[in-house]
Amino acid sequence: MIIDLTGYQAVVGGATRGLGLAAARQLAASGATVTLMARNERSLNEALASLPADNGQIHDYLQVDYLDFPGFKRHSEKFFNGKKVDILVNNTNGPKAGTVTEKTTEHFQEAFDLLFKTYHHLTQLLLPGMRARGYGRILNVSSVSVKEPLPNLVLSNSIRTAVVSWAKSLAEAVALDGVTVNSILTGAFDTERIRELTEQQARATGNTMEALLEARKASIPAGRFGDPKEYGYLLAFLASPMAGYITGTSIPIDGGAIKSL
Repeated sequence: MIIDLTGYQAVVGGATRGLGLAAARQLAASGATVTLMARNERSLNEALASLPADNGQIHDYLQVDYLDFPGFKRHSEKFFNGKKVDILVNNTNGPKAGTVTEKTTEHFQEAFDLLFKTYHHLTQLLLPGMRARGYGRILNVSSVSVKEPLPNLVLSNSIRTAVVSWAKSLAEAVALDGVTVNSILTGAFDTERIRELTEQQARATGNTMEALLEARKASIPAGRFGDPKEYGYLLAFLASPMAGYITGTSIPIDGGAIKSL
């Protein structure tokens, strides 16, 4: 099976590192023209330079701060006005770690703006064009915490669950228009994010990062962290015409870590 996305236009959020960058690279390697979204212009330029362009694609980027929703809304509306987009990968940096008793109402509002309002706004902005053309792929980067809440990540646990519920409703509403909507329940991958969270845990517990990382690997049936390239492969397939009958799903990619059905 060869995934050919030549001629398709893709947008990837949080695309300068980790899973967002891996997704952008694989979409580009499959032939898509990719627009990267993130807040650091230097990192955006570096990521842009790393994208394959074997089909002569001219990739682009939009500098935008997901933590500033009014600015995010304003800049995205201006940038995407009149642009054709076939594939949207909704992705941002995760909210700060913390427990349910530590986080205030204001913290939850910030996390909602970051993880829900940005996903919703960008989708609503690009969806009419997808429906009119009869093709669209909306892919929401989420977490295994939707099925099994993770310790010390109450903001992510809560808001990502809301995103998956919204995505399920949206999938039903647009299925007849040739638009699919799926959420990826992300497990532990070898990225900067997992190392940052583990470093925080090490400071809090007095354990070493190495010991904590090895313990987490041991808890995964596959015995390792995922390679970000594996994430990119899944997203490229779901973005392709081959996945037209897959919609409204929440797909785990976690090495078998989720214990529930």
